[in-house]
Amino acid sequence: MDQLVSQLPTGAPLSLINLLINLGIGVPMALLVRWHFERFGSTLSNRDEFAQVFPFILLTTTLIITVVKSSLALSLGLVGALSIVRFRTPIKEPEELAYLFFAIAMGLGLGADQTVPTVAAGVFILTMVAILRWARRERDMTKLYLSVDIAEAHGGQQQRIDSLNEVIARHVRASDLRRVDSREGNLEATYFVDVDGSQHVSALIDDLQQVFPDIGVSFIDQSRMPTV
Repeated sequence: MDQLVSQLPTGAPLSLINLLINLGIGVPMALLVRWHFERFGSTLSNRDEFAQVFPFILLTTTLIITVVKSSLALSLGLVGALSIVRFRTPIKEPEELAYLFFAIAMGLGLGADQTVPTVAAGVFILTMVAILRWARRERDMTKLYLSVDIAEAHGGQQQRIDSLNEVIARHVRASDLRRVDSREGNLEATYFVDVDGSQHVSALIDDLQQVFPDIGVSFIDQSRMPTV
């Protein structure tokens, strides 16, 4: 029996130097993940507070994998230990789960001594996500809700709507009338518009105020509106 146990693989010996090196590399990578989430994350929760957990997760995962890979008994024991762990805090946004998974993946790679591929892949993934988020934000900023309020003095309801459509069409790439309310002669209309940039928004406001001097104008960035 003792001979059979002695023939079982025991894993690689634990190297304190390698562990310290991987933890040292993990610190800037963890800070990079935290900054990336704070800068490019789009969740409605407190990103600053949630991002503080990424360094802890990344470095802890590195330590666990480094220790576990040195002993088969520890790796088997880890399975039992993790089976009793329960996380009580729900993850409300898929984006939060993605960043947590990324931090764990970085810790796994560093703990397995795959330092160069882990760092290279991590930087590449974060860069690509940043580019995609930046492009999306630039695109979403052009899609706005336009709300206007016009007094009865400017003609009948249909006439005011036709005039609004004509003015708006001169400054946007596309517009869609979403809602019309008429109260005591006042007309309230909501449009979903696609504009080229902030300069066109300013020109649209000036044009609307020229045609309707007492008009009320509001723009809402729909990409920042919370979803239920």
